[in-house]
Amino acid sequence: MKTSLSHLPQIKQEQILQIVKIIKEVAAPEKVILFGSHATNTWVEHRYFENGTDYEYISDYDFLIVTKNSVLKEYDIIDKIVNRSRSLFKTPVNAIIHDVKYVNEGLEIGQYFFTDIINEGVLLSDNETIEFSSPRILSKEEMKSIAQMYYDIWFVDASDFIDGVLLYLDKKKFKKSVFLLHQAAEHFYNTVLLVFTGYKPKTHNLDKLRHYAKQLSQELFTIFPFPIDDSEEIHLFELLKRGYVDARYKNDYSITEEELKKLIDRIYQMQAVVQKICTEYIDTLNG
Repeated sequence: MKTSLSHLPQIKQEQILQIVKIIKEVAAPEKVILFGSHATNTWVEHRYFENGTDYEYISDYDFLIVTKNSVLKEYDIIDKIVNRSRSLFKTPVNAIIHDVKYVNEGLEIGQYFFTDIINEGVLLSDNETIEFSSPRILSKEEMKSIAQMYYDIWFVDASDFIDGVLLYLDKKKFKKSVFLLHQAAEHFYNTVLLVFTGYKPKTHNLDKLRHYAKQLSQELFTIFPFPIDDSEEIHLFELLKRGYVDARYKNDYSITEEELKKLIDRIYQMQAVVQKICTEYIDTLNG
């Protein structure tokens, strides 16, 4: 596995090493691996002005944190890493935590998310106390079969949730409608993650899922909320995020019919983007 960051600008190297320091303080990792666009040198920092608005797309710093044993409060640890990093610089940080047993099980069955990390990632911290299994290499036929299976299950389920959204919209039961809308969005994000990587993180948080899928499709990422400093965009996305818990259990949760219809339009956009990018990717696995 690579161990050098020399392919990146000096400022990015320094930022990444700062994050690794934070990770070591917070998570007690056995290994820390940089993966994704900053590992493969395909990162993007895209800023442009259109129709009177500044737009910005910045690739995340993605890290796999490997522990010896399972971590009970992994999301608390991730939040600490993300929040401390956010206070230092603008580039978003995305981290996942798994114990070595989980990673090795993935490698042994040919799960290409972990295989790609082993092949393309940059090892930045290593206590040399654990070893990775040799990854099983899947054929293109196997990859296509797995990707198609995930698409047939998750995309169809996501689309079915939209039927329920519209049913409750007609009945003016907006809180039930937005809960199902959250489920549709969650399933669309997971469709992309599973089709492209064979991996689905254990979270219902749409913001986290959005960032996990970020490197797979800029078009999908920019559906919510974009531009980032638009208060209405942020409000709409927050309403959708809160649809999973607050819309079901909190009396003070409120969403208007107009807001719900705007969100439904976005979910239709998600549906179209996910269908396009997934079917195109599956087609590349022919032969």
